[in-house]
Amino acid sequence: MAYILALDQGTTSSRAILFDQAGTIAATAQHEFEQHYPQPGWVEHDPTEILTSQMSCAVEVLGKVGARPRDIAAIGITNQRETVVVWERATGKPIHPAIVWQDRRTAAQCEALQQDGVGETVSSRTGLVLDPYFSATKVRWILDHVPGARASAERGELAFGTVDSWLTWHLTSGHRHVTDVTNASRTLLYNIVKGEWDTDLLGIFGIPESMLPEVVWSSQHVGEVTTTLGLSGIPIAGIAGDQQAALFGQLCWNAGEAKNTYGTGCFLLQNVGTQFVRSKHRLITTLAASAQHRLEYALEGSVFIGGAVVQWLRDNLRLIRSSGEVEALAASVPDTGGVVFVPAFVGLGAPHWDPHAVGLLIGLRRDTRPGHIARAALESIAFQVADVLEAVHSETGTPLGALRVDGGAAVNDLMMQFQADVLGVPVVRPQVTETTALGAAYLAGLATGFWASTDELRARRKGDVRFEPLMDANDRTARRAEWHRAVERSRNWSD
Repeated sequence: MAYILALDQGTTSSRAILFDQAGTIAATAQHEFEQHYPQPGWVEHDPTEILTSQMSCAVEVLGKVGARPRDIAAIGITNQRETVVVWERATGKPIHPAIVWQDRRTAAQCEALQQDGVGETVSSRTGLVLDPYFSATKVRWILDHVPGARASAERGELAFGTVDSWLTWHLTSGHRHVTDVTNASRTLLYNIVKGEWDTDLLGIFGIPESMLPEVVWSSQHVGEVTTTLGLSGIPIAGIAGDQQAALFGQLCWNAGEAKNTYGTGCFLLQNVGTQFVRSKHRLITTLAASAQHRLEYALEGSVFIGGAVVQWLRDNLRLIRSSGEVEALAASVPDTGGVVFVPAFVGLGAPHWDPHAVGLLIGLRRDTRPGHIARAALESIAFQVADVLEAVHSETGTPLGALRVDGGAAVNDLMMQFQADVLGVPVVRPQVTETTALGAAYLAGLATGFWASTDELRARRKGDVRFEPLMDANDRTARRAEWHRAVERSRNWSD
C-alpha cells in the first residue's frame, strides 16, 4: 500500500490529498462549491454538491499519480464540524440545505434557552456554550420548519449528521451511520464527560434519539467504500473534525501543546490531557482526536472570520483577483495607515461570544489605499488569534513557548511575522501546512498499520519555519489597545 487518502471537506471547498509513507504530499485536488445566503445571517450549502465535489476530488487525485484502490491503505475524513445535514434514511436525500456552522438564524432560540436556565446544564456536560455556532439548534430549526420533518423524525425515518456522517453514509451505501467523538462533541448533544449521547440534552433541544449516528473513535476501522468507482474497497479508518485533526497533525499530543489553524475561520486548540476541565474565560472544552481510544480534551477558541476576510476583499470589494495576491497588496504599504478592520460579519466568537457584533472598517483617510485595507484585514486575523491566546493563557497560567500554525493563510509570511509580533512569542510553521488533512491521514494510517506508532510520526517531522517576534513591547501594547477599542465599538454598534 503506497498512500493514505485524506478527504478534507471544508467550508468553501472540498479537497483530497494523497500522503505517502514519509507523510509528504504526493498529490492534491480541490473543488470550490457554492455558498448560499438566503437571508442576512443565514449560510447554507447544497449537501449533494458537497458530496459530488468531494468524490470527484478523490477520484481526480488518484488519477494524478495513477493509483488504484489497492494502492490506498485507508481513507481519513476530516470536515467542517458543526454544519448540519438531515436526510431521509430510505433515499439518502437531504430534506433541507445544510445549515453551515457560520449560520446565525438560531440566535433567538439560544437566547430563549439561556433564559430558561439550561445554559449551565448544557455547558457542564458538553463543554460548549449556547450559541448558534453548534449543531443542535440547527437540527431543531430544520425539524420545526420543514413540513412533516418532525413527524418523520419521530417515526425514525430521518438521519442527522455533521458532514463526516453524510460522507460516510454515502461512501458505504448507507450501511454506516457514524460520527467520531470529536464531531459528536460539537453538537451540544454529546456528554463529553461520560462519552455518550445525553438523553436530557436531546429533550432540551427536542431531537429524537433515532436520528443520531453511532459514535466511534477517531482512529478506527469503521467500514469500506462500496459506492464510488475508483474508490471501492478502501477502508475508512480515520474521522475527525477539522480542528481536532489539525491538532493531531501538529503532533500536539501532550497537555500544554497548542496550534492555530488559519482557514475560513481561525481555531486555536490547546491539549489539556485526559481530565475534563471547565473554562473560566469563555473558551470551550472539546474532545481531542486520539489514537489511543480514550477521551482526551482540548480548550478551544474559535474565530468565525479568518481567511474569509480575504475572500471578502476578493469577492465583495474586488481588491484582489485571487486570495494569493493579498500578501503582495498588503506589503505595498509599510503599515495600515491607521485603518482598523474588525471582520465581525457573523458576530464574534471566543472570547466574546457576541452574535450581535457587526463588522467595522474605521480609520479611513483621504490617502487610504487598497494596500492599507488589505494589511488591516490580515492584521485583524492576527489580533483575533491574540485575543484567544490571551484567554488560554489566563486559563492555564502557563505562557505558551511557541504557537504552531497551519492552514491556507499560514503560508503568508507577512501575516505570520505580524502574528509573532502581536503575540510576543515565536510562531512555528511546519513544512507540510495541510495539517488538517495530515491529521486525518495519521489517524487512518495508525488504525491500519500504515504507520507503526506515534513515535514514528514524530521522528519524521522536520523543516519547520520559525518566526521570532520583532515588535517593541510598548508598540505591541498600543496596537492591542487600539484593536480592543475597535472591538468594543463593533459590539456596541446597535446600541
